[in-house]
Amino acid sequence: MGLLDGKIAIITGAARGIGQAYSIRFAKEGAKLVVCDVLDCNETKAKVEAEGAECLALKVDVTDEESTRKMAEETINKYGRIDILLNNAAIYGGLVMKPFENISVEEWDKVMSVNLKGLFLCSKAVTPQMKKQKKGKIINISSTTFHMGVPMLLHYVTSKGGVVGFTRALSNELGEYGINVNAIAPGFTMTDASKGITGGNKELFEQLASMQANMQAIKRREEPEDLTGAAVFLASDDSDFIAGVTLPVSGGAGLV
Repeated sequence: MGLLDGKIAIITGAARGIGQAYSIRFAKEGAKLVVCDVLDCNETKAKVEAEGAECLALKVDVTDEESTRKMAEETINKYGRIDILLNNAAIYGGLVMKPFENISVEEWDKVMSVNLKGLFLCSKAVTPQMKKQKKGKIINISSTTFHMGVPMLLHYVTSKGGVVGFTRALSNELGEYGINVNAIAPGFTMTDASKGITGGNKELFEQLASMQANMQAIKRREEPEDLTGAAVFLASDDSDFIAGVTLPVSGGAGLV
């Protein structure tokens, strides 16, 4: 018996990396999944179904209101309810560390659109159903880059700081309806997206990864699976009296 038996969970940004890891772990805990991305989610769907879980894969653009509305509608049509929204979709892969004056307005706007507007639209889409149920879990993904003030990624760090404010404010709006809004702040996690931020410079990436591990209380590199336990907890009934919290899952980094 899993912690999420029978729960209906939407996970955005689920095609690969950490989003795929969340999806597989939720399936192992008994959830029925709706995995969403602008990319093809069929690989994630197959891995979820291999765990014996039901799964619906949808192509969703979290920056488009109609797309997110259809996401919620199709989930309700298939499963009849929405218990969990995990707002994982974000622009991180493809970003390269650079001085802030070298960030174009177009790149800034794109990061803000996905990383913040996406949270707003997805949460707006699922909230009516959660209010009707008088229960729901919304889990957002921030980053310890915000707590640490990591340089050379100003747009990303700023957007992830916005996630903290969004989480706090929305939790106060929705708590009376039995909807818990919380966030997770991952550390420097070993994904293809993380490996790309040095612009393909493998030596620099290794230096960054080693430096980060040495700064942590737990002195090893963070893997996607390290994040899934916190997500399961915040999605489960065990977190029913927790609201507005951003939980660092970073091996002890960024706890200032």
